[in-house]
Amino acid sequence: MLTIVILTKNEEVNLPRCLAAIPERYPVVVVDSGSTDGTVAIAESRGCRVYGNPWPGFAEQRNFAIRQCAIDTPWLLFVDADEVYPPAFYQWFEAGMAGNEVIDVLMVPSVLYLRGKRLNHAPGYPIYHPRLVRRDTVRFVRNHTGHGEAVMDNCRIGYSDIPYQHYFYHGEIIEWMHKHVDKAAQEVQVRPTTGAVMTARGRISVLLGRSWLRVLARFLYHFVFRGGFLDGMAGLEFALMFTWYEATIYVQAKSGIQARG
Repeated sequence: MLTIVILTKNEEVNLPRCLAAIPERYPVVVVDSGSTDGTVAIAESRGCRVYGNPWPGFAEQRNFAIRQCAIDTPWLLFVDADEVYPPAFYQWFEAGMAGNEVIDVLMVPSVLYLRGKRLNHAPGYPIYHPRLVRRDTVRFVRNHTGHGEAVMDNCRIGYSDIPYQHYFYHGEIIEWMHKHVDKAAQEVQVRPTTGAVMTARGRISVLLGRSWLRVLARFLYHFVFRGGFLDGMAGLEFALMFTWYEATIYVQAKSGIQARG
């Protein structure tokens, strides 16, 4: 009834933990976009079916998995290599969702971990992502950021209350910053996809545009309004990281406007 799909590139550090949490009764498909470390060997040793496809973006890579990887189960669960789904999620799926005929997409919440510490406040929960999808009816499109993914609003959508764990940052700050400079460049101009589902966060982001006030607002949101200070130094680090990210978007947007002028 369910196939697990993992998108990878150089995930040898994260992948073993991710795979260890997946019940062995589920087939696992790994779509790799050019790993040069031990990612593919780890996946093959676990019995995963591995496919290669150059990275086209999250939405397009998920669609590649749906269309090109010989998956024949009705449902697919997309799990990133730095994520862990608890046993309760799979138990819930088997008890109620496996035979569900009224939902096409399940929005699943996440809980973020920074350097292994659970952040209970700073990220601003709930954070939902379209992760459990019906193979025959769902295709992904790029969301308003240009690098994330969304589904179309003609899909029948449900919401889970069982979160997955997202170990998004382990302390490799230079690597993280390089990765997010590229993401920031794609967010310089928000372009909502017509007819795509938008989260409340997405709608607010589009509404605010690219004002410099977003930089200050980002820090206040995470550290003050959402209680990031209650997460201690980890909450402060999280708030500073994403304030830097917001500033990076603003500076790139400003540079683009000046260049056109």
